Amino acid sequence: MAARIDALLPQTQCTRCGFPTCRAYADAIATGEADIDRCPPGGADGVAALAHLLNVATKPLDPAYGIEAPPIVAVIDEDVCIGCTKCIQACPVDAIVGAAKRMHTIIAAECTGCELCLPPCPVDCIALVTIAAAPLSRPEVLQRAVLARMRFEARNARKGAVTVGAAEAAMLLPGRDKSSTTMTNESIAASAAPPKDLPTAAPPITRSAVLAAIARGKARRAKDADGS
Repeated sequence: MAARIDALLPQTQCTRCGFPTCRAYADAIATGEADIDRCPPGGADGVAALAHLLNVATKPLDPAYGIEAPPIVAVIDEDVCIGCTKCIQACPVDAIVGAAKRMHTIIAAECTGCELCLPPCPVDCIALVTIAAAPLSRPEVLQRAVLARMRFEARNARKGAVTVGAAEAAMLLPGRDKSSTTMTNESIAASAAPPKDLPTAAPPITRSAVLAAIARGKARRAKDADGS
């Protein structure tokens, strides 16, 4: 049941529901420890889908966990980024590309808008941008969830974590033909394996580097403002 519940969640891994992952929230719903109204990215239609699955009455989203809103993606101010890699470490779907002391950028098509990259950024160079005028439809939420799940599973495989397989969850989606699912945990792990020569830890970022990055950002914004 937990896997079937997880298959209906948007896989943003945003933790707004109070649990560290979508699967953890699904487990809590399945055991009766959490209600079905805690997922703003899933929206009202997501709550209704969970209610239908569990054969319970639907209900509004609990505003204590956020409100339904149009989808967002994170954008990095590349002139201010100092390459600390903290946002890369925080991203649950490996949607950030960069290296230590090098400029980072976000792959918009793979960003789930979880906002988890914002708190660790020491120079506040990440902003959130709305990419639609209205919340996504239910089919659009599930379509994005397929990619997000694969990215999340691949990241966990790279880090040695064990989670529900992307292929297993994809087959649980309504109308999904099991025979059409070719992605496996092994293929995800293989495709996500990092080069062996990557450093195990990023060099520390100095305070002077942080202050210099802030100064560059302020200077650039001032230049943009006066049109020079």
